[in-house]
Amino acid sequence: MAVGIFDSGLGGLTVLDAAAKRLPDVPFVYFGDNAHAPYGVRDADDVYTLTTAAVERMWEAGCDLVILACNTASAAALRRMQESWIPTDKRVLGVFVPLIEALTERSWGDNSPPREVAVKHVALFATPATVASRAFQRELAFRAIGVDVEAQACGGVVDAIEEGDLILAEALVQSHVDALKRKMPNPEAAILGCTHYPLMHDAFQAALGQDVAVYSQANLVADSLADYLGRHPGMMGTGEESRFLTTGDPAKVSSRATQFLRRKITFEKA
Repeated sequence: MAVGIFDSGLGGLTVLDAAAKRLPDVPFVYFGDNAHAPYGVRDADDVYTLTTAAVERMWEAGCDLVILACNTASAAALRRMQESWIPTDKRVLGVFVPLIEALTERSWGDNSPPREVAVKHVALFATPATVASRAFQRELAFRAIGVDVEAQACGGVVDAIEEGDLILAEALVQSHVDALKRKMPNPEAAILGCTHYPLMHDAFQAALGQDVAVYSQANLVADSLADYLGRHPGMMGTGEESRFLTTGDPAKVSSRATQFLRRKITFEKA
């Protein structure tokens, strides 16, 4: 009955942590493609190839449902996977949907025409690959009109977080927020479009100002997953134990993951 959670590195652990708290009886298999991280600087074909290989490994581990807790993979690979690659008895879901549900205050199953929503000026902070894909803007346009989205590619932030250099990460966040504000001086809301970024939530909030609503993904995705499994209980896979898989050095990744979540995490070679 395991559910898979995939990320290029450690950022998806923020989603795993929230999902495990929301669904304590569900075993989760986490896959970190640390050997090829970060994905945010790769092209779409490369991201697609790496993501499909990881998802196949998670199916082997008994996960019929896999969450791409990687915005770059969700942006650059998910639509192509859903259109031509995923078998009918499997599901692969991304992390944009819960964010857009929260921002537009309408459920994903609401297929009525796009309409105006309360928020008009939105800042999107994401990896260069996610920004280049324009996937967030495309999905948002299906549900809302009149929303101005200004995207800021946040180079270096993921690398700094993965290396545990939070002082550098905070400095980079301030720099990227300053760059965004030169293009959009008064955003009403900000989307943290990378699962690493919740760790820097306070830094983003401080740089943006307390009057800006900051949306990050972990709890939104966990709630959405709980709702999905309630409606589709047959998508619980055959896996029976929680596992942590990595393409990188298990000892090194385990050490960083333990620091990341502040609890003991032990990875095995994927």
